[in-house]
Amino acid sequence: MTEPRSTRDSLLDAAYDAAVAGDWSRTRMLDVARTAGVSRQTLYNEFGSKDALAQAMAMREVERFIEGTERALDEAHPDDPIQAVAAAALSTLQRAADNPLLKAALVDDTSGLLAFITTRGEPVVQAARASFENYYATHWPTLSPDAITLAAETITRLTLSHVVLPASMPAETIAAQFADLARKLLREDTDS
Repeated sequence: MTEPRSTRDSLLDAAYDAAVAGDWSRTRMLDVARTAGVSRQTLYNEFGSKDALAQAMAMREVERFIEGTERALDEAHPDDPIQAVAAAALSTLQRAADNPLLKAALVDDTSGLLAFITTRGEPVVQAARASFENYYATHWPTLSPDAITLAAETITRLTLSHVVLPASMPAETIAAQFADLARKLLREDTDS
């Protein structure tokens, strides 16, 4: 038996559907509430504003990306931190290429959704960076915390850049380039 969906999830799903359909700029809070089967007041009680709803929708998608990347790392069982960067980057870039919400944000510049991963994307960067730092500190505790922080910040922002403005080269090539960069950023620790 499946567990009942929370009101929050129902609202986020309704918002997601509107955004993916390309209707986000025209979508009213009332539309989201109706689709979710709740009152407009319930939606406002949960999120407060359309902007806060969009931020929550973006962060839920980021959490899904992070979970997927962590699963990919668990499946790949990288032997070293450099292989881990390549596996994580490849997984993220491949999933980004097929993500409906990301596609909608990139195609519809009137929706305002792109800002949640660009000019207002600090929560996205923080969540991805924290995942990176936690994974590395747990799996390679001999790495310098400063080197991990630098690599996490650099690789996270570079990955986000490629997600927002995809390169014409294959994701495998980009992932290999990220691994080379990680090798340089973590060199003092991996050479010892």
